[in-house]
Amino acid sequence: MTLAEKIRRGDLLSADCPSRQVLRHVTSRWGVLVLIALEGETHRFSHLKRMIGGISERMLAQTLQLLEADGLVLRTAYEVVPPHVDYRLTPLGAEAAAKVRELADWIETNLAGIAAHWQDAARSDDSGAPPPQPAAL
Repeated sequence: MTLAEKIRRGDLLSADCPSRQVLRHVTSRWGVLVLIALEGETHRFSHLKRMIGGISERMLAQTLQLLEADGLVLRTAYEVVPPHVDYRLTPLGAEAAAKVRELADWIETNLAGIAAHWQDAARSDDSGAPPPQPAAL
């Protein structure tokens, strides 16, 4: 494989791979949830904020901007008073949402087994530290 082909394809294990930036946006805590929330639907900012428990306005705005810059989210602003802005997935974003949905579904399906491992680790941990707590999806 030539260097040009390798750069075009991406090499996630390489520290300077540009794919890592997209991976960071898509797989971030909020990126996953925004993609899932927008899957198959168009939403206004305020509705997304209500849907995604625990996200601040700042983090939602930042996540939407990053996903929009990556071509995964389409922002449509209507020139009305008060301002009206809709967000929806692009075809590329819908593809990414399906992938992270599959991962989220796998986690939900296997959460009991994962939690059992947390309990086993907590029992065998001499430090007395509590087991990690699951973050809500």
